This record gives sequence, C-alpha cells and structure tokens, in this order.
Amino acid sequence: MKTAPIKDDEVEDGRTDTMRERRCIVNGDLRPCDGMVRFVVGPGNEVFPDIEGKLPGRGLWVTAERMALTRAATGNVFAKAAKMPVKITDGLVDRVERLLVARLCGDLGLARRAGLLVCGFDNVLKSLDDKAAPRVLVEASDGAADGRGKIAGAAAARALGVTTVNCLSSTELSLALGRENVIHAAVKPGPLADRLIRDGARLAGMRTATMDAAAGPNPAG
Repeated sequence: MKTAPIKDDEVEDGRTDTMRERRCIVNGDLRPCDGMVRFVVGPGNEVFPDIEGKLPGRGLWVTAERMALTRAATGNVFAKAAKMPVKITDGLVDRVERLLVARLCGDLGLARRAGLLVCGFDNVLKSLDDKAAPRVLVEASDGAADGRGKIAGAAAARALGVTTVNCLSSTELSLALGRENVIHAAVKPGPLADRLIRDGARLAGMRTATMDAAAGPNPAG
C-alpha cells in the first residue's frame, strides 16, 4: 500500500528513504526520497545541498536529475519554496555531482576495507557463485561493453537479482579503491550496498543528461 506523503522533515520510525516521499519543488512530482536531493537554507540565506539528508532545517527537495537541479539553481525556485530570498552560489549543480561522487567513492573504500568488495573481471565472476553473492555490480562507465555484458549475463543466469552501478569512470573507481585501471567490482549485501544503489541512481540522474548532450540530439541505440 502506498505511504501517505510526509508533511515535514521529521524522521519517521521504521521508514526507509524508499518508503518516504517528498514533493519536488521544480516539477511538483511526489517521489521517494532516495531519488531526490535535499537542500536547506543555511547561514546568510545560502542554499546548501544536504546529500546525507541530516542537516537541520526545512528540506527543499529536488529530483536527482541535472535538468531539474539546473532549473532550481538558475530560476527563482528555491526562493519560492523557502518563501524568502536565498543565495545560490555558482556551480551548485556541479557541487551536488561532486558530493555524490565523493560519497560513492567513500562507501566503495569502506566496502573494500571491510572485506565486502572484490575487484577484477575474474574475481567478480567467481564471486557470483559465493554463498553470499554480490548485491551490487560496479562497472566503470568507460569500460568495454563486452566485459560488462558477460558479467551481467552470468548474474542473470544465476537469477541473483543484482543491481548494476555504472555511473563512475575507471579513474574514479581506481582512486576510490587505491588500484590501477579498475573496471569491474562487486559488493556483498548489506547497508553499504543499499546505499551504493541509492546514490548510484542519483548520480546516474545527474550524469545522464550530460552524456546525452555530448552524444548529440539523436544518439544511436
């Protein structure tokens, strides 16, 4: 049964971000929180992104898509939602993207140190047969399509129901994991895997429009 919209930013016992909903101040859509970015008005009436959703104050929620965030940052959307004059710093949308990248990379590093992550094509394939099979497949956005397809096919053949996060480049993955040329990784089930899925979806929304624009008005396939 669909949950009722939430009227404020108070934490609700037992509700996950997937269950909680907020209304996007740009398009008015009611969406689960895990597909949005929260902002708050801080000192000096400046609008700050709250990637973790923990800063005090009334939340101003925007769908985690570059177009929606750009509209919010360049128009009068935040001021109308906050019902007060606000300051928008230059590069706010890019700042949100950088924060999401840092959060994803930090969680990947935590997963590696906790022994919850494996790297490399062969190691990832082997991990699909582990008793605790991966919950997340992490694929470099600039990695070869055939390698990604083989791993995805192997996971599908085992009916694992894994989620693929493919919004980070090989350079970003390599820096996060302290290794060279990281293309394939996998993360075992747990809170870190769940968070990677949520933040990966948000970052993908931030980066899809950029990649589409670079491909031209009618990208093939």
